[in-house]
Amino acid sequence: MRMHGNTILITGGGSGIGRELARAFQAQENRVIVAGRRAQALEETIGGRDGMHPELLDVDDPADIASGAARIAARYPDLNVLMNNAGIMREEDLPEGGDLAAAEATVTTNLLGPIRLVHAFLPRLAGKPGAAIVNVSSGLAFVPMVRTPTYSATKAAIHSYTLSLREQVRKMGVEVIELAPPAVQTELTPGQSTREGYMPLDSFIEETMALFRRRPTPPEIGVERLAFLRRAEAEGRFDETFRTLNGLE
Repeated sequence: MRMHGNTILITGGGSGIGRELARAFQAQENRVIVAGRRAQALEETIGGRDGMHPELLDVDDPADIASGAARIAARYPDLNVLMNNAGIMREEDLPEGGDLAAAEATVTTNLLGPIRLVHAFLPRLAGKPGAAIVNVSSGLAFVPMVRTPTYSATKAAIHSYTLSLREQVRKMGVEVIELAPPAVQTELTPGQSTREGYMPLDSFIEETMALFRRRPTPPEIGVERLAFLRRAEAEGRFDETFRTLNGLE
């Protein structure tokens, strides 16, 4: 993925990793479109920076994705990078009945949203110089967190989907990259932005951007802290890592 001269659409750009990635790519002389459901949050992300533009987009709504894709493509005909970052994370207590609506919402946002966005934008990316799709998964794609089973499952699905997508679109000239964050200090869950042991957001962005600058760009972007989860199965310590991650006796 080239680092300069792109027009990048980032979903979930109103907070957390999406916000800071948007600002980091804008600083690299890219035009960045920040998309989300809250206009005020998008404006806070932009903060008066040149080359950043807000777009209201509900990734849970297939009709809004279809109309939004057409609108965004018309406004920004040079759009060449789609970054599927929007996501939600909910704890579930399944023995107590869980929350089916929350689980279904997680699947809609984290899995169906990116799939629908790929379908909407892929024909518009094909043939564009430097075309790329970046799908954001998670370290929990590789070792699940027990208390967030649906979130972990959707991120494992995004990992699998991204592998297949990469091969299918290779001949179209569209690069496909997976970005798999470890536990990062954001407000993905309440209190997470100050949670001890989580990676500071600024450190995560700095290391991630350094990986994006590598040539060739790695097909999977993972900071060093990801290795504990990412390499668990390959290193024959999956069960131990699973129990450590989840605090199991």
